[in-house]
Amino acid sequence: MTGRAARYLYLARHGEATPDESELTDNGRRQAVLLGERLRRSPLSLVLHGPLARAEQTARLICEQLDGVPVRSSELAGDYVPHLPQRAELPVESADATLARLSQFPAEERERGPALAEAALARLAAPVDGDEPRHELVVTHNFLIGWLVRAALDAPPWRWMGLNHANAALTVIRYAPDRPASVLFYNDTGHLPAQLRWTGFPPDLHV
Repeated sequence: MTGRAARYLYLARHGEATPDESELTDNGRRQAVLLGERLRRSPLSLVLHGPLARAEQTARLICEQLDGVPVRSSELAGDYVPHLPQRAELPVESADATLARLSQFPAEERERGPALAEAALARLAAPVDGDEPRHELVVTHNFLIGWLVRAALDAPPWRWMGLNHANAALTVIRYAPDRPASVLFYNDTGHLPAQLRWTGFPPDLHV
């Protein structure tokens, strides 16, 4: 009988992008290379990335630092709104501001996002079949990382908001059989020099 083993899900936001988000900046390319160097000794078996250019370019630069790890594009790792809360779900004091902010995102991201987010949970947020642990990297965007972290912590669905991830930072979640998910570390930028650590992070949250 086939057993079940732990999945180690590595989550990285893409590197810093240009204002039009069509490619990485010089800083973004350097961030991606440094993240790849950090992951060189990790037993990764797969790299997934979102279909947008900034995620694809980041994944390619990471993989150039690795030893033949296969890489694939996946819509599940794309940039979308993972959950649209109803007013009743939200804290009263912030509900109006939250709903106003979400209404500004493109209709396509809001309409297709929840189904993609549920599919991402089903595909990524669980132990794996077999007897060997599996280590996978997903190069994605801020919202999906927040969605997966809040799910690992059993937080309410709306709580993907407010979880911010710096460019090329690293989060790892462990999904082991018969145990709750464990967030091993979150938004780790230890592989980046100080001048590259805060890109993509709201200025008022820099500490």
